[in-house]
Amino acid sequence: MISAFLNAFRSPDLRKKIGFTLLILVVFRLGSTIPTPNVNLSAIQACAADAQTGEAGGLYSMVNLFSGGALLHLAIFALGIMPYITASIILQLLTVVIPHLEALKKEGASGQETITKYTRWLTIVLAVLQATSFTMLAVSGQLYRSCAQSVVYDTGIFSIIVMILTMTAGTSLIMWLGELITERGVGNGMSILIFTQIAARFPASMWGIRTAHPGNQGWLLLVIVVAVGLLVMAGVVYVEQAQRRIPVQYAKRMVGNRLLGGSTTYIPLKVNQAGVIPVIFAASILYLPVLYTIFHPTGSVAAWIGRNLAGNGDSVPYNVIYVLLIIFFTYFYVAITFDPVEVSDNMKKYGGFIPGIRAGKPTEDYLAYVLSRLTAPGSLYLALISLIPTLAIVLLGADQNFPFGGTSLLIMVGVGLDTVKQIESQLHQRNYEGFLA
Repeated sequence: MISAFLNAFRSPDLRKKIGFTLLILVVFRLGSTIPTPNVNLSAIQACAADAQTGEAGGLYSMVNLFSGGALLHLAIFALGIMPYITASIILQLLTVVIPHLEALKKEGASGQETITKYTRWLTIVLAVLQATSFTMLAVSGQLYRSCAQSVVYDTGIFSIIVMILTMTAGTSLIMWLGELITERGVGNGMSILIFTQIAARFPASMWGIRTAHPGNQGWLLLVIVVAVGLLVMAGVVYVEQAQRRIPVQYAKRMVGNRLLGGSTTYIPLKVNQAGVIPVIFAASILYLPVLYTIFHPTGSVAAWIGRNLAGNGDSVPYNVIYVLLIIFFTYFYVAITFDPVEVSDNMKKYGGFIPGIRAGKPTEDYLAYVLSRLTAPGSLYLALISLIPTLAIVLLGADQNFPFGGTSLLIMVGVGLDTVKQIESQLHQRNYEGFLA
């Protein structure tokens, strides 16, 4: 593996791509630390430090996760990559519902380019809405309800508009940086940006475990957490790589004067076919009731939500609802992204069939059966990984920034594996040994 890294830097073309990617990541992290205009830097640093394990930290945990902590500091890149992720998910869901988008998806590269253009515009709209929401929360003092200091200097309309436009422009710049990495760097640019923001909080989260317990107990707990975390990461890698390969055989056919076909391939169905999307969906749904308490802070409903859903995520109702939502969205997302009918029709069109299964309806039923059998352990796996931070809160006294577990671990492992495969494929093109050789 070390020799493969050395070979990657010995190749001038690959070395240039890696260097360009690192340069973009430096710019990206710089924008995540520079505050927007009108922000009282000393006040917001004090309030953000108190909110990391408190009310605001739990309330905005998902957006704050994808912004690398920039949200609670109202930085230029405060919104992070979350508007783009949300826009991509919405367009992916609408593709199943709207015939025009479905037709564009089937057009190939040109249709995908149009869908990407729609995604960019929707990202800007969502960025304006989110920037307006968080700016108004900061101006009204609701962003840090337990902090008495004002985090902005001026509450005038001009200053508010400047803050909103700055955060929106930051999201647009993030999209551009991600596309630059995709075109001229290594791997999927947006995924690498997400990885960077999550990894940026990793050292502070690990050291927080050490400082939370005095003396040798803190060091012992840190070693235990690292050891258990490495075992969990190994398990995540194993499950993420696991797949059921359904063999597909193509019959020979005459095309002009040539005999084509007769090959054998397979359909790879991953155990975790949905990826991290169900976890993001579930966390977003659980965010809505807490958002309700901001505008209606009194009453029995707000009291129940504050007691069970707005804490650190260690309550029983919160975790039961969280697990059920993850399982539901796993089945839902797999159902809309993998269509057995479409796969069966494409196989039949090109003369393919599954050995022992007749083409047409039997093939559809077989694919649906296998997919449902794989989705069950996949959904339970996602739910279990997502509960690891809760177990750490209950057993170790950790906070919501616990590094091993939940969305952060799934994304870091997934993006890491994808990036390694990207570099490995380019090494193979240059006759070098890959990382997994």
